Amino acid sequence: MQLGIIGLGRMGGNIARRLMRKHHQTVVYDRSADAVAALVKDGAAGVDSLKAMVASLARPRAIWVMLPAGAPTEDTITQLASMLDPDDTIIDGGNSFYKDDIRRARTLAMQQLHYIDVGTSGGVWGLERGYCMMIGGDKPIFERLEPLFDALAPGYGTIDRTPNRKAANDRAERGYIHAGPAGSGHFVKMVHNGIEYGLMQAYAEGFDILKNKNSTMLPEDQRFDLDMADIAEVWRRGSVVSSWLLDLTASALAGDASLAHYTGEVADSGEGRWTIDAAVEQAVPVPVLATSLFARFRSREEHTYADRLLSAMRFGFGGHVEIPQ
Repeated sequence: MQLGIIGLGRMGGNIARRLMRKHHQTVVYDRSADAVAALVKDGAAGVDSLKAMVASLARPRAIWVMLPAGAPTEDTITQLASMLDPDDTIIDGGNSFYKDDIRRARTLAMQQLHYIDVGTSGGVWGLERGYCMMIGGDKPIFERLEPLFDALAPGYGTIDRTPNRKAANDRAERGYIHAGPAGSGHFVKMVHNGIEYGLMQAYAEGFDILKNKNSTMLPEDQRFDLDMADIAEVWRRGSVVSSWLLDLTASALAGDASLAHYTGEVADSGEGRWTIDAAVEQAVPVPVLATSLFARFRSREEHTYADRLLSAMRFGFGGHVEIPQ
């Protein structure tokens, strides 16, 4: 199949490359001429404008937008919509807010255009490992484009088949699903990222306890000088907490157990915040996910006003003087 791809960053470029490896044709565009040139060298057809991309694609066209959520994606989709013909499809593979998807699909439908939202997980490893995709939109259009999703997905790979699954053609086992109508793909991916926050925070806090077991604040016979890299590695081998996140942790610790070249100021993307918003709307208690988001806010501050106020209260009621750390 033929696909246009707009945005050739950390994931967009590798999406194009993986499709070409599976013998699909790609037409690519990015504001960076160097990014386009790199994909052309790998076999893509490069263009220098949205108009040129539309002109280069056979009808019915399919164009995958892989840009940051918000204005970059919104503006690009608006421009494309003015250039496309009825029955063409715009795919948003970034991390847009699912309510924006619902609005866009409704607006584009009035122009007889189709809209597909693809929650895409796989990061910089997707070229080799494949991409896990949660896809929203009209099912007939999903099925029209399914060869592309199947090519991008990991496939069955080496993961053990899940007992008791009965489907003969099991898309989920191959790494992609049709989640439902427009917005559902990004909604599932949004919650996925909220869970990701919680998992990452649990690992971070656990390793922090292990690292600080050698603290001078502890009795000497209770201090352990533990090897973080060895612990991460052994947990990868048969432990119930093994995961790809733990694999990445082990790799980082093996390179530098002190992690000295990381700032520790952890950013958050929109999905973590949107997941908490959804939980509030649905009155679903999510203390772990909420706390993990707030912990990221906390990582960007040091000795905050709140910290100072806590110290003041502790001194006020108990005369506690904080020990310098």
